[in-house]
Amino acid sequence: MNSEELKNRTKEFALAVLTFVESLPQSKSVDIISKQLSRAATSVGANYRAACKGRSKADFISKITIVEEEADETQYWLELLINLKIGDRQSVAKLLEEAKELTAIFTASGRTAKRNR
Repeated sequence: MNSEELKNRTKEFALAVLTFVESLPQSKSVDIISKQLSRAATSVGANYRAACKGRSKADFISKITIVEEEADETQYWLELLINLKIGDRQSVAKLLEEAKELTAIFTASGRTAKRNR
């Protein structure tokens, strides 16, 4: 997968999460989780784009680490929704699977970049 395909994939992921969040019921706890989930999921793509524009290998590594952390954080918020049994189970499971795949991709990318310094 090249960087343009990954940029599109992370954008589609952010849009899917935002659409999902709009479907959630409103309550104090869900509002907190929704905001955090939205921030983390949209940050994945935004920070990946920034990493692609990195000025050096060290800058790329630093930024791709942030992308990895945001993807992992997205997993956390989705897991909370699953544990609380909030939201459509299939939708949450699909989003969680994508978050896990993105985390794995960015973890591998960071490792490769560190190895090739």
